[in-house]
Amino acid sequence: MNIVQAFDGPFAGWLGDPADWQPWRVFLKTLAAVPLSPAERPLFERCTGRTAEFTEPVHEAWVVVGRRGRKSAIAAVLGVHAAVHVDWSSVIAPGETARVIIVAVDKGQAKIVRSYCEAILRSHPDLEALIAGTDAESVTLANGIQIQCVANSFRSIRGPAVVCAIFEECAFWRSDESATPDREVLRAVRPAMLTTKRHGALMIGISSPYAKKGLLYEKHRAHFGHDDSRILVWQADTQTMNPAVDREEIDEAYRDDPTAAAAEYGALFRDDISNFLDADLLATLTRDQPLELPPRDGIRYVAFTDPSGGRGDAYTLGIAHREPDGLAVLDVVRTTQAPLDPALVTAEYAALLKEYRLREVTGDAYSGAWVRDAFDEHGIKYKVSSLPKSGIYLECLPQFARGEVELPDLRPLLVELAQLERRTARGGKDSVDHPPRCHDDLANAAAGALVLAAVEKKKIPIFAVPVMWSPSRSNPDASYDPPHLDFHGGGEVGPPSGYAGAMRFDPFNLDDQGMRDDDDF
Repeated sequence: MNIVQAFDGPFAGWLGDPADWQPWRVFLKTLAAVPLSPAERPLFERCTGRTAEFTEPVHEAWVVVGRRGRKSAIAAVLGVHAAVHVDWSSVIAPGETARVIIVAVDKGQAKIVRSYCEAILRSHPDLEALIAGTDAESVTLANGIQIQCVANSFRSIRGPAVVCAIFEECAFWRSDESATPDREVLRAVRPAMLTTKRHGALMIGISSPYAKKGLLYEKHRAHFGHDDSRILVWQADTQTMNPAVDREEIDEAYRDDPTAAAAEYGALFRDDISNFLDADLLATLTRDQPLELPPRDGIRYVAFTDPSGGRGDAYTLGIAHREPDGLAVLDVVRTTQAPLDPALVTAEYAALLKEYRLREVTGDAYSGAWVRDAFDEHGIKYKVSSLPKSGIYLECLPQFARGEVELPDLRPLLVELAQLERRTARGGKDSVDHPPRCHDDLANAAAGALVLAAVEKKKIPIFAVPVMWSPSRSNPDASYDPPHLDFHGGGEVGPPSGYAGAMRFDPFNLDDQGMRDDDDF
């Protein structure tokens, strides 16, 4: 039984009104290489960019559909069909378990898809009889197939053979382990389908679009509209795939933010979002070892912190210095994950700062005065950065582009940096931040410290230069007596009696090393 026959037959009771599902039925006919009717051809051509139909069932498809377009329901339909209506006996040994794996954006979404799968099975007596067992993330069938719905992780793919792999909302996958979790999962699933692919195993990515990056966008760019491609790419807006959706709600979204709505409901990839830093570039700027560099004599260190109140975000600290050749080196980056005691972490970080002969640290205006007071208790001055987080990222971009940065090989840091996104507002202003459901606490502390280290090159020695002496008109015969030089004070050094010449010192503050301080940020 092909997917269209199952859609019209045993699945129909769960789906409801067939008219509401007609666009998806055309998609499924395309997937199964079932000839289309003349009335269905326009939708096919619009959603695929093709003129030629597939002559054989498709084994790889990428579906770009707007939000609330019933993608999760179709993912469950495809998963249940592969589990119960395809004969895998030729590739699955007796007693062996094979999997239909549906990889979702997170555990919550995986739970929704798993519930859909069980509901489809229980909607028909013949299908319900196949259920051998259930748990929080899977449904096991009597035919040796397990439908497993998991959050995105390449580790979740390890295990039995996979007869169907569905990547649900893959454009929005995020991971603390990788900047490209979609590619990691794809690499992991291909070996699991080695023995099943030639017998009809299906791999499908189905998601709303996001930025012009990632696996979904790359597949769309490579295969959409190509009649000779064996990979199906289907792109359609929300209302096309779900005629029952509230049109007024979509219109309101377009009025509020046309760019976001075009992606959310129009299924168009966003032009205003791009990667801020390339992962390959970061790899070239990373030292092999050590993870942390010990303090050295004669080095002036700087530090930046991203504090946390103890819940949600991590509390991070970065320490850096600038080499004579201009290289900004991130010596140390520390993180303490929430939940945490802010007072204890501040004490720990203050002790670390003192190891690097630091008596001040820069950070944002987070939580008002408590951060200042907490560091002050340990003899550390807390300075508030005049640049916001986005400004710090943009300020450090030239350092990365010129290769003037050295990073530790700390994977969470590198992932956060690689995940940063650059957004261009309608007025042309750029901003940088982490993607939805991600964090950038380590990246913020690291970037802040690196920018501070770069500022060190603006700290130049200040020498007292006397103004050339000339006799005053009132005393033209006065003899010359050179003025003394004062390298410890500031302002004007008084000239010897009878001279109009005076030596002026640099009006900027001098630090304890006789250097001009540009006040960092």
